Amino acid sequence: MSRRIIFVLLSFINITGLYAQSSGNSSIPRPKLIIGLVIDQMRWDYLYRFNDLYGANGFKRLLSQGFSCENTLVPYIPTYTAPGHSCIYTGSVPAINGMVGNNWFEKSIGKNVYCTDDSTVSTVGSTTVWGKMSPRNLWTTTITDELRFSNNFKSKVIGIALKDRASILPAGHVANAAYWYDDKAGNWITSSYYMRDLPGWLKQLNDTHFPDNAMSKDWNTILPIEKYDQSAGDDNSYEHSIEGENSKTFPHRISQISKAKYEAFKFTPSSITYTFDLAMAAIDNEKLGKNDVPDFLTISISSTDYIGHLFGPNSIEVEDTYLRLDKDIAEFLQFLDEKAGKGNYLLFLTADHGVAHIPAFMQQHNTPAGVFNEGTLSKEITMMLDKQFNIKNGVRILENYQVYLNTNEIERSGKSLGEVKKAVIKLLLDESFIVQSFETERISETSLPEPIKRMTINGYNPKRSGDIQFTVKPAYFAGSEEGTTHGSWNPYDAHIPLVWFGWNVKQGKTNRETYMTDISPTIAAMLKIQMPNGCVGKVIEEVF
Repeated sequence: MSRRIIFVLLSFINITGLYAQSSGNSSIPRPKLIIGLVIDQMRWDYLYRFNDLYGANGFKRLLSQGFSCENTLVPYIPTYTAPGHSCIYTGSVPAINGMVGNNWFEKSIGKNVYCTDDSTVSTVGSTTVWGKMSPRNLWTTTITDELRFSNNFKSKVIGIALKDRASILPAGHVANAAYWYDDKAGNWITSSYYMRDLPGWLKQLNDTHFPDNAMSKDWNTILPIEKYDQSAGDDNSYEHSIEGENSKTFPHRISQISKAKYEAFKFTPSSITYTFDLAMAAIDNEKLGKNDVPDFLTISISSTDYIGHLFGPNSIEVEDTYLRLDKDIAEFLQFLDEKAGKGNYLLFLTADHGVAHIPAFMQQHNTPAGVFNEGTLSKEITMMLDKQFNIKNGVRILENYQVYLNTNEIERSGKSLGEVKKAVIKLLLDESFIVQSFETERISETSLPEPIKRMTINGYNPKRSGDIQFTVKPAYFAGSEEGTTHGSWNPYDAHIPLVWFGWNVKQGKTNRETYMTDISPTIAAMLKIQMPNGCVGKVIEEVF
């Protein structure tokens, strides 16, 4: 055979090989399906705190067969839902991706906005306004976007959560769909950003009226209540009741709630099962994992956050919720084993943030803690500016532990903006619960301890952040005397679980410091695709 013929044959083999890789039949090994499972408000210690009561096939299976990054931290403030979900899937921080909170004052249009607000789209699936949402306020790509880009949009990407922001932001800009719960209509909806009509299979799921059926039954503990020895007693004055219910204790008479029952549904563990039901229906009906390329399903369990805010981390309600979640996870993993096959899917479990103990619980046990009211603090600053500088309406809003000043009003008054800022900082520092206060533009010049300084810089975005930032004592937060919240730099808010499971994941754990920003680049490395365009994280090589 001549050299010319051999060269032509080799060239043909190389070309057809490249064609095979660029089409669906890629020779690069990849999982059939990637599942991002975010448990809203899950503290890292919940992996182990309720371990004695967990079954063998939920959290225990993930830990015994997967890889756990035990010291994973959120690298920015504030530690809220929208920034958390955005960070997980962009590998970026608010300073870059623009998600500085669930709400912020948008300086370009001069008004307060919600993270996924979009007046240009309409609701699909109900007649309410709760579908006027999209990912347009997110400035960077997500790992789900990059997966779609990597194969000319052959991969399917779907986002699911009760909360709109927890469904929309993970799914990214070019998702096939994102679905969330309409607590006025009591069913799953989406927006015209994604489609003009709900798919038939989802209409059928809505027609089962799951929330109505769930709310016809009371919520009692899944085990005898004396088994819940990791929790405080059931009757605590510092816990908050479910809206529409008169009692704070078990059994919760949710069947008696008539007004706003669809909203109350979010505060029950049944809504967790409802979310997993939608996830499994999406996998089945959209044939996720049956593609020639990987598909991606993002799931966020929002109910844990709703319940956690009301009852706090030491409540029987939270413990019972996690025992039920453990069962739902076990059933979901079994479903994935059957549909995609063991070892064919990649799943990671993490959280968008943690949660603080209820201050009254801390005080009950002789530990410093407290709450303050943002509205009251904002009024104090407004009154001071009026009295000292004759500036009325000097504060636009106090949000995300930041003061947004009305700079237009201050400039019109002819007063020095620098002097006004100094006066506001002094007032804040006079508050007993505030430790530090400083201009956001001068974070780098401010004497702040690590990691607070790094987290503050990562959370500051000049287009969307306030003018003055303040930090508070540990275990203090903006809120009410009942229930709890999150948002701070402290480990109870910033230390999250991160467990990898399934395709190409080795069993084990690491206690070295890893970050929420490391999740997306690790997935990108495993899939051999580009990381998101604002990503600042690093690959966690130990996982695979």
